[in-house]
Parts: sequence; C-alpha cells; structure tokens
Amino acid sequence: MSNTGTWMQRIAQDWLVLSLTGSAAAVGITVAMQFLPMLLFGLYGGVIADRYPKRRILLITQTFMGLTGLALAALTLGGVVEVWHVYVLAFLAGLATVVDNPARQVFVSELVGPDQLRNAVSLNAANFQTARLVGPAVAGILISAVGSGWAFLLNGLSFIAPITGLLMMRMSELYPVERAPRGKGQLREGLKYVAGRPELVWPIVLVFFIGTFGFNFPIWLTAYVDDVFHGDAGLYGVLNSLLAAGSLAGALFAAKRGVSLLRVTVGAALAFGLLEVVTAMAPTLWLFAVLLVPTGMFGLLFNVTANSNVQLRTDEAMRGRVMSLFMMVFVGGTPLGGPVVGWVTDTYGARIGFVVCGLVAAAAATAVALVLARSGGVRIRLDLRRGQKHVRLVPREEYAPAV
Repeated sequence: MSNTGTWMQRIAQDWLVLSLTGSAAAVGITVAMQFLPMLLFGLYGGVIADRYPKRRILLITQTFMGLTGLALAALTLGGVVEVWHVYVLAFLAGLATVVDNPARQVFVSELVGPDQLRNAVSLNAANFQTARLVGPAVAGILISAVGSGWAFLLNGLSFIAPITGLLMMRMSELYPVERAPRGKGQLREGLKYVAGRPELVWPIVLVFFIGTFGFNFPIWLTAYVDDVFHGDAGLYGVLNSLLAAGSLAGALFAAKRGVSLLRVTVGAALAFGLLEVVTAMAPTLWLFAVLLVPTGMFGLLFNVTANSNVQLRTDEAMRGRVMSLFMMVFVGGTPLGGPVVGWVTDTYGARIGFVVCGLVAAAAATAVALVLARSGGVRIRLDLRRGQKHVRLVPREEYAPAV
C-alpha cells in the first residue's frame, strides 16, 4: 500500500513540476533534490543501520516520509504550491531515505534468514514493482480527474500501512543479526572492506553508471509525453505502468530462478542499455510503449541480481554499511545525472537524451565484463558459426599460440 502511494506521489510530483515550469530540466532538478541526501550522507545511513535496531529505525523514517507527503498535499490542495516547495520537500524526504534504504534492505535478512535471502530480495523487488504498476495508473487518473494534491494526500495516508505492520511484528520470530558496536572509524572500515573485494567493487561500479544515467525515466517519459507524443498525465501514467509491468516480470523471474551470478548481472545491464537505445528511436507511440516492457524487465533483473550478489557476499556485521554504499551509488548518482540528462533532453530533444544514456549504460556493462573476465583468468570468445554457442567464456590458455 505504501509503495503504491509512493509511486503515485512520484508521478504526480513530476507532472506538477512540469506543469509549473514546462521544463524537463526542472523535473531533473526535482529528482536530484530527492536523491542528493543519499549522495551526501548515504554512508552514514549504513553506519546507523548496522548500529541500531532496524525496526525502530523504520518506524521513525516511515513516519517522517508520511508527514512530508501530507505537507505537499496541504500546499497543493491549498493552491499555494510553488516549485521551490516541491524541491524542499523532496530534499527532506530524501534525508529520511538515507537511513530508511539501508535499514530496509538489511531488515529483509532478519525477516527470512540467510537461506531465503536471495528469494526474499527478488520478492521484495516484485512487491515494489507491483506498486509501480498500480501507482502510476491511479496517479494518472487522479491528476486528470481531481489534480495532483489528492495523490499526495493518499501517499501520506498510505504510510499508516507499514507503520502498523512494523508495530504488529512478533519480535521473537525475527532472525537475530549481529549489530556493530559503537566505535570510531566504522565508516572507513566499511569502505576498506568493500575495496578489498572485487566481487563487491565491480557490481557497485556498474550500479553507479546504470543508476546515474540509465534510470532517469521521469525525465525522458515526461519529455516524450509532452514533446514527442503530445499526451497528457493519463498517458504518462500508462507508460510508467508498462515500464513497471516489465520490471515486475524481471523481479518474478529472478525470484523463481534464484539467479545471482555476476555474469547475469552484467548481461542484464548490457541488454538494458541496448534496449534503451532501441526504445528511444521507436517512431510510433505503440512501438515505444511495447519496448518499455522488456526495458523494464532487464533493468529490474539487473537491479535484483546486483542487490542479491552484494548482500550474499557481505558479512552480517558489515551489511548495513555495504548496502548503504550500494544505495548511495545507485540513487545518489541521480543528483549528478538528473540535471545533466534534463539539460541534454531540453537542448537536443528526448530521443537524443534517451539514446546517450542507453549508450553509457551499455558501455559501462561492456567495460565491467571485460575487467571481470580478465581478473577471472578468462576471455570472451565469439563464434558465429551455425550450431555453435556464439558467446562463451574460455580460459586464457586457449588463446596461447601453439608451440
């Protein structure tokens, strides 16, 4: 329920800013303000998540985020909202997510235990994407019928659901996780821990590029609806729902198969970037809409497998700090990429902005694949003959000259 409300607010917030300013760059600034706190303070959120009980943290953060939604609803329904109000409230909500994100990610392991963690991460993503499927459609109807303010109000009220759920949990049935003791140098300790493990470093590097450039859909979709297809808020909601439908399929596939191999993560990132390029060039609305589905599927498959890869390869006492770094580079890169992508989109058009970001994502995936192959003592071998496996990893010795 709360995730549905959150997606309603995101759609209504983007459309409200576009209505107030007429600028895709302003939408990019809004997205940047929402994720800037993660870039500035994200690692400290991980220290807090490792040190204090996650359930208590979540009760505080969920309550605060609900209040920001109600404040934006009051301003909008009162007819006094200005774009700077949206910027400020987006920044305040972002402050709460600094602590909420790593605590929520790590709390999954306390709910199900280590044996079910991979499946739980995938189902958690499926839950999120189901809300992403419903929320934009409902938001589009509400915006068209009664305005953005009611979407903000419903989002604020939706936080009653997770707060109630957290209060009703039977604490004796949770799986205890070792908490880090209070001490100096814990932030530096977390960074040193990640730096010494290539299996953590390279997925996080890839997450940075995909998160900074590849996931700026609010900017592109508002620009496509407004400038390319000349639609309204209802079309914007439909396109977001189609993107979410593909994302849900990707999450359910990951949950069913339990995939967490690094090569699946890299392959999904490459497919995601290439699909963005193809989707950007779609000449008609119906083809653009159809291509959003596989784009969302591979984007979410990348996200889920990267998340589970990092969590499963991290010690329990360090998991909060590692996941805060993961979330910091994933969503914290948006303040860097959002305004740039918005400027490119405003200056050169929606198609060019979308294509450039897809190419960056594909190039990053290719570069990380080559680095991982080299560090693993293998090379990527192409074989275009009929009946052969066209792409496979082989030991580097196979390329040694015959003696």
